[in-house]
Amino acid sequence: MSRTIFHIDVNSAFLSWSAVKMVMEGKPDIRLVPSVVSGDPNDRRSIITAASIPAKKLGVKIAQPVSMALRTCPDLVIVRGDWEWYRQCSHGFIDICRSYSPVLQQFSIDECFIDMTGRCDGEDPVTVATRLKDEIKGRLGFTVNVGIGSNKLLAKMASDFEKPDKVHTLWSGEVPEKMWPLEVRDLLWVGKKTAERLTAYGIHTIGDLAAMPPGRLVRLVGPKFAAQLHENANGRDDSPVETEIPEAKSCSAERTFSEDLTDPKDIDRALFNVACIVAHRIRRDRFRASTVSMFIKYNDFSVAQKQCTLDQPTDVTAIILNEARRMLAEVWDGASPLRQVGLGVSKLTHDFYEQMSLFEDPRMEYYRDWDRKYDAEHGSVRYFRD
Repeated sequence: MSRTIFHIDVNSAFLSWSAVKMVMEGKPDIRLVPSVVSGDPNDRRSIITAASIPAKKLGVKIAQPVSMALRTCPDLVIVRGDWEWYRQCSHGFIDICRSYSPVLQQFSIDECFIDMTGRCDGEDPVTVATRLKDEIKGRLGFTVNVGIGSNKLLAKMASDFEKPDKVHTLWSGEVPEKMWPLEVRDLLWVGKKTAERLTAYGIHTIGDLAAMPPGRLVRLVGPKFAAQLHENANGRDDSPVETEIPEAKSCSAERTFSEDLTDPKDIDRALFNVACIVAHRIRRDRFRASTVSMFIKYNDFSVAQKQCTLDQPTDVTAIILNEARRMLAEVWDGASPLRQVGLGVSKLTHDFYEQMSLFEDPRMEYYRDWDRKYDAEHGSVRYFRD
């Protein structure tokens, strides 16, 4: 039996969800006017996380500062994000999708895949998808796009066609007509740098990429990614809809400053704060990390980053922080203005075996005791040693 996969994507999720709440409170519908969601509406440095269709038509873009958007659109309506409300909307949306198929994989807070193979009961999948779309709109007040395909890749690509409130198909037989004419940057997993590299080599459309022998792609993107790009450009994807949530592979946090910072003490304080958050999270979930990474973003939005591998996995804040401090000294000149700092850990494991050292830092027990106190104030953590 051929597969039938739906990809359901909320249209302008954060802005739509904010609009639903405001309409419930008797306020105007911000979806109908140029509007955006940001962290702090009163801070012109705040980054835009969602924009209405009228705002996008005027040139307002996601991830740009509010100040830049206001230059584009002086009458822009700016609202503060409400993450607790967003979670409620997400849960409602996922519950409706799950009622159509229990084989559901949540891809993000505002999108999911469901495997509808053999579940349409003889109906046209487009009819079923339209009913799902309309049910979400009628019950929850916001719109979604539904993409239908014979695998996850094609379903996801289809849902990105014309928006909002639409159902689109992209079956394997429709790939030459509907997908190959698209620009290569529109292919799932092709980022900006990869797209630039491919177009510089004369690969402008997904069809160009599909026709390119994998061997010629290897020198551009490496052997593993070359094979994936060739398969995806030809509409092939065998990945299943995973109903189990995979365990975390990484954990990160960042801090964006209201004003650019140059004082090393302020930067270190921010790095300390994000290290506390990250270390607490992995202790809460019973992980230890083998890799620490950090990045800084300058006031021109350029980024510098670095990562290192630890001698053994750890969940100790001080160890993670000290590695981040060491790397910060390698990538920052100590004077250039910074607007953001971030820290992450990866290669997480539940293995709590700890290699004993004759020269273990005598302050280690102090570090661990500090972590216990921090965890007690910020949420319970069950320790393996206790």
